[in-house]
Amino acid sequence: MTGPRNWLTTALTRLVAGIAIVVPAVLLLGASPAAAHPMPHSVVQLDVYRSSVAARLELPVSDLSRASGIDLTETTRAQLPSRAAAIRTYLLKHIHPTTGNGKAWRVAIGALSLSRTRQTSTGPYRELTVAAVLTPPAGADVRHFTFRYDVIVHQVVTHVTLVTVRQDWANGRVDGEGTTQVGTIELDIRHMRVPALKVDLGPGSAWRGFVAMVGLGGNHILTGTDHLLFLLILLLPAPLAATGGRWTGLVGPRRALARIGGITLAFTAGHSVALAASSLGRLDIPSWPVEAFIAASILVGAIHAIRPLFPGREAVVAGVFGLGHGMAFSFVLAEMHLSTGQLVTSLLGFNLGIELVQLLLVCLALPSLLVLARLRVQPALRLTGAALTGIAALGWLVDRLGLPNPVARAADSAGSHTTALLATLALAALAATAWTVAGRLRARPKGLDPAPAEPGLSPP
Repeated sequence: MTGPRNWLTTALTRLVAGIAIVVPAVLLLGASPAAAHPMPHSVVQLDVYRSSVAARLELPVSDLSRASGIDLTETTRAQLPSRAAAIRTYLLKHIHPTTGNGKAWRVAIGALSLSRTRQTSTGPYRELTVAAVLTPPAGADVRHFTFRYDVIVHQVVTHVTLVTVRQDWANGRVDGEGTTQVGTIELDIRHMRVPALKVDLGPGSAWRGFVAMVGLGGNHILTGTDHLLFLLILLLPAPLAATGGRWTGLVGPRRALARIGGITLAFTAGHSVALAASSLGRLDIPSWPVEAFIAASILVGAIHAIRPLFPGREAVVAGVFGLGHGMAFSFVLAEMHLSTGQLVTSLLGFNLGIELVQLLLVCLALPSLLVLARLRVQPALRLTGAALTGIAALGWLVDRLGLPNPVARAADSAGSHTTALLATLALAALAATAWTVAGRLRARPKGLDPAPAEPGLSPP
């Protein structure tokens, strides 16, 4: 009896042990760890340039502390520099991009910063943001590489890292908004290792970059409320004549059209020259003086719409102030760190996009400007528009000189309503065109009706 009893005891023991192992394993494999206790994931955001890749690492502080042994849970921003060297050393040990044939890339760890953030399904948490630059060996393809990365997951086995692309000029990603996911890095439970991620960004092309820059330029002028206000406020009094320091009467349709065309062309020439010079010269210009100059230009334009400051010389003023607006446009290109060839292509596309949208807006505004000048309510509408524009410009000027205010925030938010702006301009243009056509039809002289012919007589 001893033998069978020992056999039964052994079998039951093994069964219980098997259940104890299998059930947790099934739970771990079949359900997401985040389902029971959501934990934030890491993000590696890539900006792809011609000869390097910039990476922005977003790392949850709690998981990074557990994995690295560097306790950052109570670290303040002021204390972060004292731990920077240890953090950089740790990161360099766990970030290893290579070419397809195994040649190592160079990795440089840059600025570190601490902040509070949150992700979907997680509460707020502290995050360490790290800037890194990944540089391939000479002649290697920057668009195809193997990304070996296990910054946190080598110790925190449930951790996941999302790898995304934010900017990739050759693939048409230039606006810096949104990302395209490349893949995820996580533990392979079956083999208990962290597999490398094969990054394949496709061939890319200069044409995609050019087309994307046309769209970026058009969107920039369309959402750039300050640029639009400056141009429109200069165009507002263009059909009017100035007498004795006041706007009185009209200058005639042809002269009004010539003024509007001259102002638009001068503004185009001014910002195009400044954009090309600033971008190709790679001038490092502080942004705040340029942005303050733009706000001041709008304020001057608003005052001019109320009382003529430079009647007949609007085109000259538009060209001069256009230089400042062009410098502001160049900041967009400077942030993209393009090669010379990409920069030239981008400059052409970006400027083309600006001009196409600017031309569209002027064409939509033109009928309304010409009709508005002939209405009795013109002075009230002009003064109201100029006053609102002046208030917005003053708010921007104060904000850009270092004093944030709700007026500037409200004016900035107007740039997000581009669809409403286009719809309003289009409807106003249709209404103005219909009003003009109806007026001309009413003013057309009626022909005399021929006298009825006498009976029996044929007309000569």
